[in-house]
Amino acid sequence: MNGDQRWRIGYFEGGEYTDYQKILIETVKGLMQKGWIDKVEVPDQEGEQTALFWQWLRGVDSKYIEFVEDAHYNAQWHETQRDQMAEEIVSRLNHENDIDLMIAMGTWAGKALSNDRHSTSTMVLSASDPLAAGIIKSVDDSGFDHIHATLDPNRYERQVRVFHDIVNFRNLGVAYENSDNGRSYAALDVIEKLSKERGFNIARCYTQSDIKDTAKAEASVVNCFEKLAPKVDAIYVTVQGGITSDSISKLVSIANKHRVPTFSQSGSEEVSKGFLLSLSQAGFRYVGEFHASTFAKVFNGALPNQLTQLFEEPPRMAVNLKTAEIVGFNPPLLLLGAADEVYREIPEE
Repeated sequence: MNGDQRWRIGYFEGGEYTDYQKILIETVKGLMQKGWIDKVEVPDQEGEQTALFWQWLRGVDSKYIEFVEDAHYNAQWHETQRDQMAEEIVSRLNHENDIDLMIAMGTWAGKALSNDRHSTSTMVLSASDPLAAGIIKSVDDSGFDHIHATLDPNRYERQVRVFHDIVNFRNLGVAYENSDNGRSYAALDVIEKLSKERGFNIARCYTQSDIKDTAKAEASVVNCFEKLAPKVDAIYVTVQGGITSDSISKLVSIANKHRVPTFSQSGSEEVSKGFLLSLSQAGFRYVGEFHASTFAKVFNGALPNQLTQLFEEPPRMAVNLKTAEIVGFNPPLLLLGAADEVYREIPEE
Protein backbone atom coordinates (compact mmCIF):
# COMPACT_ATOMS: atom_id res chain seq x y z
CA MET A 1 0.00 0.00 0.00
CA ASN A 2 0.94 3.65 -0.30
CA GLY A 3 1.14 4.32 3.46
CA ASP A 4 -1.92 6.28 4.56
CA GLN A 5 -1.96 8.21 1.28
CA ARG A 6 -4.18 7.51 -1.68
CA TRP A 7 -2.49 6.44 -4.90
CA ARG A 8 -2.39 9.49 -7.16
CA ILE A 9 -2.89 8.51 -10.80
CA GLY A 10 -2.01 10.43 -13.98
CA TYR A 11 -2.87 9.75 -17.61
CA PHE A 12 -1.17 10.40 -20.98
CA GLU A 13 -2.49 9.67 -24.48
CA GLY A 14 -1.16 10.56 -27.93
CA GLY A 15 -4.61 11.77 -28.97
CA GLU A 16 -8.24 10.77 -28.89
CA TYR A 17 -9.05 7.27 -30.09
CA THR A 18 -12.23 5.29 -29.49
CA ASP A 19 -10.49 2.27 -27.90
CA TYR A 20 -8.72 4.46 -25.33
CA GLN A 21 -11.97 5.68 -23.81
CA LYS A 22 -13.47 2.18 -23.72
CA ILE A 23 -10.38 0.56 -22.20
CA LEU A 24 -10.09 3.27 -19.53
CA ILE A 25 -13.77 2.82 -18.62
CA GLU A 26 -13.47 -0.98 -18.39
CA THR A 27 -10.30 -0.67 -16.28
CA VAL A 28 -12.15 1.65 -13.89
CA LYS A 29 -15.06 -0.82 -13.74
CA GLY A 30 -12.55 -3.58 -12.95
CA LEU A 31 -11.15 -1.49 -10.08
CA MET A 32 -14.70 -1.01 -8.81
CA GLN A 33 -15.29 -4.79 -8.89
CA LYS A 34 -12.13 -5.30 -6.84
CA GLY A 35 -13.13 -2.71 -4.24
CA TRP A 36 -10.46 -0.11 -4.98
CA ILE A 37 -13.14 2.38 -6.07
CA ASP A 38 -16.69 2.58 -4.66
CA LYS A 39 -19.16 1.10 -7.13
CA VAL A 40 -21.18 3.63 -9.10
CA GLU A 41 -22.83 3.66 -12.53
CA VAL A 42 -20.45 4.98 -15.21
CA PRO A 43 -22.32 7.56 -17.32
CA ASP A 44 -22.46 7.37 -21.12
CA GLN A 45 -19.57 9.29 -22.65
CA GLU A 46 -19.44 11.81 -25.49
CA GLY A 47 -17.40 11.00 -28.60
CA GLU A 48 -13.96 9.47 -28.17
CA GLN A 49 -12.58 11.79 -25.48
CA THR A 50 -11.19 10.75 -22.09
CA ALA A 51 -10.83 14.29 -20.68
CA LEU A 52 -14.47 14.64 -19.58
CA PHE A 53 -14.42 11.10 -18.21
CA TRP A 54 -11.28 12.01 -16.22
CA GLN A 55 -13.11 14.99 -14.74
CA TRP A 56 -15.98 12.68 -13.77
CA LEU A 57 -13.47 10.31 -12.13
CA ARG A 58 -12.38 13.19 -9.89
CA GLY A 59 -15.74 12.82 -8.14
CA VAL A 60 -15.74 9.07 -7.53
CA ASP A 61 -15.27 7.89 -3.95
CA SER A 62 -12.23 5.82 -3.09
CA LYS A 63 -10.14 5.37 0.04
CA TYR A 64 -7.24 4.18 -2.07
CA ILE A 65 -7.09 6.01 -5.41
CA GLU A 66 -7.19 9.60 -6.61
CA PHE A 67 -7.37 10.60 -10.28
CA VAL A 68 -5.33 13.80 -10.26
CA GLU A 69 -7.20 16.73 -11.74
CA ASP A 70 -4.37 18.37 -13.69
CA ALA A 71 -2.63 15.09 -14.63
CA HIS A 72 -4.63 14.24 -17.76
CA TYR A 73 -2.43 14.81 -20.82
CA ASN A 74 -3.51 14.59 -24.49
CA ALA A 75 -1.01 15.43 -27.26
CA GLN A 76 -3.78 15.69 -29.93
CA TRP A 77 -1.74 13.55 -32.35
CA HIS A 78 0.79 16.37 -32.66
CA GLU A 79 4.39 15.09 -32.57
CA THR A 80 5.98 18.27 -31.25
CA GLN A 81 3.28 18.61 -28.62
CA ARG A 82 3.76 14.95 -27.63
CA ASP A 83 7.51 15.43 -27.14
CA GLN A 84 7.02 18.64 -25.15
CA MET A 85 4.31 16.99 -23.04
CA ALA A 86 6.51 13.95 -22.37
CA GLU A 87 9.28 16.31 -21.13
CA GLU A 88 6.77 18.08 -18.90
CA ILE A 89 5.47 14.79 -17.47
CA VAL A 90 8.95 13.35 -16.85
CA SER A 91 9.98 16.60 -15.11
CA ARG A 92 6.84 16.46 -12.97
CA LEU A 93 7.43 12.81 -12.04
CA ASN A 94 11.03 13.54 -11.04
CA HIS A 95 10.62 16.83 -9.21
CA GLU A 96 7.09 17.22 -7.90
CA ASN A 97 6.55 13.68 -6.64
CA ASP A 98 2.77 14.15 -6.84
CA ILE A 99 2.01 11.21 -9.18
CA ASP A 100 2.36 7.62 -7.96
CA LEU A 101 1.25 5.79 -11.11
CA MET A 102 0.99 6.86 -14.76
CA ILE A 103 -1.35 5.33 -17.32
CA ALA A 104 0.32 5.59 -20.75
CA MET A 105 -2.52 4.93 -23.21
CA GLY A 106 -1.48 3.72 -26.66
CA THR A 107 1.79 3.35 -28.56
CA TRP A 108 2.72 7.06 -28.70
CA ALA A 109 2.43 7.57 -24.94
CA GLY A 110 3.97 4.19 -24.20
CA LYS A 111 7.08 4.97 -26.25
CA ALA A 112 7.39 8.41 -24.65
CA LEU A 113 7.33 7.16 -21.03
CA SER A 114 8.90 3.67 -21.21
CA ASN A 115 12.44 4.64 -20.28
CA ASP A 116 14.74 5.17 -17.31
CA ARG A 117 14.36 8.96 -17.29
CA HIS A 118 11.92 8.54 -14.38
CA SER A 119 11.07 5.79 -11.89
CA THR A 120 7.29 6.21 -11.49
CA SER A 121 5.19 3.07 -11.98
CA THR A 122 3.88 3.31 -15.57
CA MET A 123 1.24 1.02 -17.05
CA VAL A 124 1.09 0.97 -20.87
CA LEU A 125 -2.43 0.15 -22.07
CA SER A 126 -3.82 -0.31 -25.60
CA ALA A 127 -0.48 -0.33 -27.44
CA SER A 128 -1.14 -2.41 -30.58
CA ASP A 129 2.15 -4.32 -30.30
CA PRO A 130 4.41 -2.98 -27.53
CA LEU A 131 7.11 -5.50 -28.42
CA ALA A 132 7.33 -4.56 -32.13
CA ALA A 133 7.08 -0.87 -31.18
CA GLY A 134 10.11 -1.17 -28.89
CA ILE A 135 8.18 -0.19 -25.75
CA ILE A 136 9.27 -3.37 -23.94
CA LYS A 137 12.26 -5.72 -24.26
CA SER A 138 10.32 -9.00 -24.27
CA VAL A 139 7.04 -10.63 -23.24
CA ASP A 140 8.63 -11.54 -19.89
CA ASP A 141 10.66 -8.39 -19.28
CA SER A 142 9.66 -4.80 -19.94
CA GLY A 143 13.29 -3.74 -19.50
CA PHE A 144 12.61 -1.45 -16.52
CA ASP A 145 11.33 -2.23 -13.01
CA HIS A 146 8.72 0.55 -13.18
CA ILE A 147 7.29 -0.25 -16.64
CA HIS A 148 4.52 -2.71 -17.54
CA ALA A 149 2.86 -3.08 -20.96
CA THR A 150 -0.11 -5.37 -21.52
CA LEU A 151 0.29 -7.44 -24.67
CA ASP A 152 -1.28 -10.33 -26.48
CA PRO A 153 1.58 -11.32 -28.82
CA ASN A 154 -0.48 -13.69 -30.96
CA ARG A 155 -3.71 -11.71 -31.16
CA TYR A 156 -3.29 -10.39 -34.69
CA GLU A 157 -1.93 -13.68 -35.97
CA ARG A 158 -5.06 -15.39 -34.58
CA GLN A 159 -7.21 -12.78 -36.30
CA VAL A 160 -5.64 -13.14 -39.76
CA ARG A 161 -5.58 -16.95 -39.52
CA VAL A 162 -9.28 -17.06 -38.52
CA PHE A 163 -10.19 -14.58 -41.29
CA HIS A 164 -8.34 -16.66 -43.89
CA ASP A 165 -9.83 -19.92 -42.57
CA ILE A 166 -13.34 -18.49 -42.92
CA VAL A 167 -13.09 -16.48 -46.15
CA ASN A 168 -10.11 -18.15 -47.90
CA PHE A 169 -9.12 -14.88 -49.61
CA ARG A 170 -6.39 -14.73 -52.25
CA ASN A 171 -5.92 -10.96 -52.26
CA LEU A 172 -6.04 -9.20 -48.89
CA GLY A 173 -6.40 -5.40 -48.86
CA VAL A 174 -4.59 -3.53 -46.07
CA ALA A 175 -4.64 0.25 -45.58
CA TYR A 176 -2.10 1.67 -43.13
CA GLU A 177 0.26 4.57 -42.52
CA ASN A 178 3.67 3.68 -43.96
CA SER A 179 5.62 4.64 -40.83
CA ASP A 180 7.18 2.63 -37.99
CA ASN A 181 4.12 3.21 -35.80
CA GLY A 182 1.69 2.68 -38.68
CA ARG A 183 3.23 -0.66 -39.62
CA SER A 184 3.25 -1.67 -35.95
CA TYR A 185 -0.46 -0.77 -35.51
CA ALA A 186 -1.34 -2.79 -38.62
CA ALA A 187 0.69 -5.85 -37.49
CA LEU A 188 2.25 -5.82 -40.93
CA ASP A 189 5.03 -8.26 -39.98
CA VAL A 190 2.34 -10.82 -39.03
CA ILE A 191 0.37 -10.27 -42.26
CA GLU A 192 3.55 -10.63 -44.37
CA LYS A 193 4.55 -13.83 -42.53
CA LEU A 194 1.11 -15.39 -43.04
CA SER A 195 0.92 -14.30 -46.69
CA LYS A 196 4.05 -16.39 -47.37
CA GLU A 197 2.82 -19.29 -45.25
CA ARG A 198 -0.69 -19.38 -46.71
CA GLY A 199 -0.03 -18.10 -50.21
CA PHE A 200 -2.22 -14.98 -50.37
CA ASN A 201 -1.25 -11.61 -51.85
CA ILE A 202 -1.22 -8.31 -49.96
CA ALA A 203 -2.69 -5.25 -51.71
CA ARG A 204 -1.36 -2.20 -49.85
CA CYS A 205 -2.61 1.36 -49.69
CA TYR A 206 -0.99 4.08 -47.58
CA THR A 207 -2.99 6.35 -45.29
CA GLN A 208 -2.29 9.12 -42.79
CA SER A 209 -2.92 8.14 -39.19
CA ASP A 210 -1.18 9.96 -36.34
CA ILE A 211 -1.95 13.51 -37.41
CA LYS A 212 -3.83 16.33 -35.75
CA ASP A 213 -6.27 16.74 -38.66
CA THR A 214 -8.67 13.82 -38.06
CA ALA A 215 -10.76 14.68 -41.13
CA LYS A 216 -7.65 14.35 -43.31
CA ALA A 217 -6.82 10.98 -41.70
CA GLU A 218 -10.40 9.78 -42.26
CA ALA A 219 -10.35 10.90 -45.91
CA SER A 220 -7.09 9.01 -46.49
CA VAL A 221 -8.66 5.73 -45.31
CA VAL A 222 -11.83 6.30 -47.35
CA ASN A 223 -9.64 6.94 -50.40
CA CYS A 224 -7.73 3.70 -49.78
CA PHE A 225 -10.92 1.66 -49.40
CA GLU A 226 -12.16 3.08 -52.72
CA LYS A 227 -8.88 1.98 -54.36
CA LEU A 228 -8.70 -1.44 -52.68
CA ALA A 229 -12.33 -2.64 -52.72
CA PRO A 230 -12.63 -3.20 -56.52
CA LYS A 231 -9.46 -5.35 -56.68
CA VAL A 232 -9.35 -7.45 -53.48
CA ASP A 233 -11.49 -10.25 -52.10
CA ALA A 234 -11.10 -9.26 -48.41
CA ILE A 235 -9.99 -6.25 -46.34
CA TYR A 236 -8.25 -6.40 -42.94
CA VAL A 237 -9.39 -3.16 -41.27
CA THR A 238 -6.35 -2.04 -39.27
CA VAL A 239 -6.21 0.18 -36.21
CA GLN A 240 -5.41 3.81 -37.11
CA GLY A 241 -6.44 7.40 -36.51
CA GLY A 242 -8.61 7.66 -39.64
CA ILE A 243 -10.98 4.87 -38.60
CA THR A 244 -13.44 6.66 -36.35
CA SER A 245 -17.12 6.58 -35.51
CA ASP A 246 -17.52 9.22 -38.25
CA SER A 247 -15.69 7.31 -41.03
CA ILE A 248 -16.73 3.70 -40.37
CA SER A 249 -20.15 4.01 -42.06
CA LYS A 250 -18.46 5.23 -45.30
CA LEU A 251 -15.90 2.41 -45.15
CA VAL A 252 -18.62 -0.20 -44.55
CA SER A 253 -20.63 1.20 -47.45
CA ILE A 254 -17.63 1.01 -49.85
CA ALA A 255 -16.71 -2.56 -48.85
CA ASN A 256 -20.32 -3.78 -48.96
CA LYS A 257 -20.96 -2.15 -52.35
CA HIS A 258 -18.12 -4.25 -53.76
CA ARG A 259 -19.21 -7.31 -51.72
CA VAL A 260 -15.85 -7.48 -49.95
CA PRO A 261 -15.72 -9.26 -46.55
CA THR A 262 -14.04 -7.19 -43.84
CA PHE A 263 -12.35 -8.09 -40.55
CA SER A 264 -11.89 -5.45 -37.85
CA GLN A 265 -8.53 -5.59 -36.11
CA SER A 266 -9.92 -3.34 -33.37
CA GLY A 267 -12.81 -5.55 -32.28
CA SER A 268 -16.51 -6.12 -32.04
CA GLU A 269 -17.52 -2.46 -31.59
CA GLU A 270 -16.66 -1.95 -35.28
CA VAL A 271 -18.62 -5.11 -36.22
CA SER A 272 -21.67 -3.57 -34.55
CA LYS A 273 -21.19 -0.64 -36.97
CA GLY A 274 -21.09 -2.86 -40.07
CA PHE A 275 -17.76 -4.59 -40.60
CA LEU A 276 -18.30 -8.32 -41.14
CA LEU A 277 -16.13 -10.06 -38.55
CA SER A 278 -13.77 -9.70 -35.61
CA LEU A 279 -12.67 -11.51 -32.52
CA SER A 280 -15.10 -10.54 -29.77
CA GLN A 281 -13.75 -8.51 -26.88
CA ALA A 282 -16.94 -8.32 -24.83
CA GLY A 283 -16.58 -4.53 -24.90
CA PHE A 284 -13.00 -4.73 -23.56
CA ARG A 285 -14.31 -6.16 -20.27
CA TYR A 286 -11.72 -8.96 -20.13
CA VAL A 287 -8.74 -6.70 -20.73
CA GLY A 288 -10.16 -4.12 -18.28
CA GLU A 289 -10.31 -6.84 -15.60
CA PHE A 290 -6.71 -7.82 -16.40
CA HIS A 291 -5.55 -4.19 -16.08
CA ALA A 292 -7.43 -3.75 -12.79
CA SER A 293 -5.81 -6.90 -11.39
CA THR A 294 -2.35 -5.67 -12.46
CA PHE A 295 -2.93 -2.20 -10.96
CA ALA A 296 -4.11 -3.81 -7.70
CA LYS A 297 -0.86 -5.79 -7.40
CA VAL A 298 1.16 -2.59 -7.89
CA PHE A 299 -0.99 -0.84 -5.25
CA ASN A 300 -0.16 -3.75 -2.93
CA GLY A 301 3.57 -3.29 -3.40
CA ALA A 302 4.62 -5.25 -6.52
CA LEU A 303 6.98 -3.71 -9.06
CA PRO A 304 5.31 -3.44 -12.48
CA ASN A 305 8.03 -5.54 -14.14
CA GLN A 306 7.44 -8.40 -11.67
CA LEU A 307 3.95 -8.94 -13.09
CA THR A 308 2.87 -10.86 -16.16
CA GLN A 309 2.36 -8.69 -19.23
CA LEU A 310 0.72 -11.49 -21.20
CA PHE A 311 -3.02 -11.24 -21.74
CA GLU A 312 -4.84 -13.54 -24.15
CA GLU A 313 -8.44 -12.80 -25.05
CA PRO A 314 -10.98 -15.62 -24.89
CA PRO A 315 -11.37 -16.98 -28.47
CA ARG A 316 -14.87 -15.77 -29.33
CA MET A 317 -16.19 -14.26 -32.55
CA ALA A 318 -18.26 -11.22 -33.48
CA VAL A 319 -20.24 -11.25 -36.74
CA ASN A 320 -22.62 -8.86 -38.50
CA LEU A 321 -25.31 -10.93 -40.24
CA LYS A 322 -26.71 -7.97 -42.21
CA THR A 323 -23.29 -7.36 -43.75
CA ALA A 324 -22.94 -11.11 -44.39
CA GLU A 325 -26.20 -10.99 -46.36
CA ILE A 326 -25.08 -7.95 -48.41
CA VAL A 327 -21.64 -9.33 -49.34
CA GLY A 328 -23.01 -12.82 -50.03
CA PHE A 329 -21.17 -14.51 -47.18
CA ASN A 330 -22.86 -17.54 -45.66
CA PRO A 331 -21.46 -17.89 -42.12
CA PRO A 332 -20.51 -21.50 -41.29
CA LEU A 333 -22.47 -22.99 -38.39
CA LEU A 334 -19.19 -23.46 -36.56
CA LEU A 335 -18.57 -19.70 -36.72
CA LEU A 336 -22.03 -18.89 -35.41
CA GLY A 337 -21.51 -21.41 -32.62
CA ALA A 338 -18.29 -19.62 -31.61
CA ALA A 339 -19.87 -16.14 -31.82
CA ASP A 340 -20.83 -14.44 -28.59
CA GLU A 341 -21.66 -11.17 -30.35
CA VAL A 342 -24.06 -11.37 -33.28
CA TYR A 343 -25.32 -8.16 -34.90
CA ARG A 344 -28.28 -8.07 -37.29
CA GLU A 345 -28.26 -4.43 -38.40
CA ILE A 346 -26.00 -1.81 -39.89
CA PRO A 347 -26.69 1.55 -38.19
CA GLU A 348 -27.98 4.35 -40.42
CA GLU A 349 -25.42 7.07 -41.18
